[in-house]
Amino acid sequence: YLIPKPFDPRLMLEIPAAVARAAMDSGVATRPITDFEAYRNQLRVFVYKSGMVMKPIFDRAANQGKRVVFADGESFRVLSATQELLDEKLCRPILIGRHEVISQRIAELGLRFDPEQDIRVIDPTSNPDEARYTQVYHDIMRRDGVTPQYAAQVARTRGTALAAMMVREGEADAMICGIQGAYIRHLSYLYNIIGLRPHVSDCSALTMLILPSGTYFLTDTHVTVEPDAEHIAETALMAAKAVERFGLQPRIALLSYSNFGSRNEASPRKMRAARKKLVQLAPTLHVEGEMHTDVALDEVLRSRLMPGNGYDGAANLLVFPNLDAANITYNAIKKLAGARVIGPLLMGMNKPAHVLTDAASVRTIVNTTAIAVVESLDADNA
Repeated sequence: YLIPKPFDPRLMLEIPAAVARAAMDSGVATRPITDFEAYRNQLRVFVYKSGMVMKPIFDRAANQGKRVVFADGESFRVLSATQELLDEKLCRPILIGRHEVISQRIAELGLRFDPEQDIRVIDPTSNPDEARYTQVYHDIMRRDGVTPQYAAQVARTRGTALAAMMVREGEADAMICGIQGAYIRHLSYLYNIIGLRPHVSDCSALTMLILPSGTYFLTDTHVTVEPDAEHIAETALMAAKAVERFGLQPRIALLSYSNFGSRNEASPRKMRAARKKLVQLAPTLHVEGEMHTDVALDEVLRSRLMPGNGYDGAANLLVFPNLDAANITYNAIKKLAGARVIGPLLMGMNKPAHVLTDAASVRTIVNTTAIAVVESLDADNA
């Protein structure tokens, strides 16, 4: 829309500050604001449910100059997110898309940034580096049946592949894709081009849900259909590190239809084996299972069933036995409880790269981008 709605978040962050400045300039304000950046941070927490949880991430990401490439640069949501990212100085955006389409949609949305000065646009229809990216992709995929002609087509028409090659070649620090199209199709390009971190058997997806009752992390919500015990333990370890990035202490629940050995089928045995592996790999982690979800979230109930269990309070990191359970639970909570969603966050890739979904909101794109920036900073310091 051209004319913002009365409670457009963009206005809620800008107008109160402008009114406060006018009141100070006119002498009406008896308690002038001395730190407008702190005032904007307070507004952000008020306007966005995710504000308080994301604050340590935003604080670290701001003014770092990291380059984030967006595979779906023509998307209205990506363009709106780009305005917020520029306003918050969270990254240097690179948009993949046609120049004329991006310029037209910036005007339609009433956005304030200049595509010629404030961001970098990579137009795949007139990319001077097309031949180089074609060669890069062919070098990677030549033993998988990819011809030079097909590699050229990918470099010209697949935004996710182009973004991944930019990250691989060090021309961007992180990437965001998946706003349009099937999740697994985007993920396949990341597998092939960016690859997994050393000593990681497979990637996993972590989804963050912000509810009135608290913040919860669910995994693996999008990738591995039927993980084994070793992969579940690996996923839980990566997820625990992601939770710590938010300044939170992970309390890990390995979920099942069994409570502490009450059933002995393959799935409960798998979750018990995953817990044993986790305890061996990271004995200081707060982890418990296998158990029902209500037991994981209710300390009184859990203590009655298993006195002296692995953590106090409610679990905040829920680890599921398979993709069915995780994805169904995530979507049910999102819709039934009106949860604010951050992610899915892809864990285990060799470079910061995240595949979102076509349901991702503007704020989800902004939040995930800030997380990708922090991941890039952590990689620099590793």
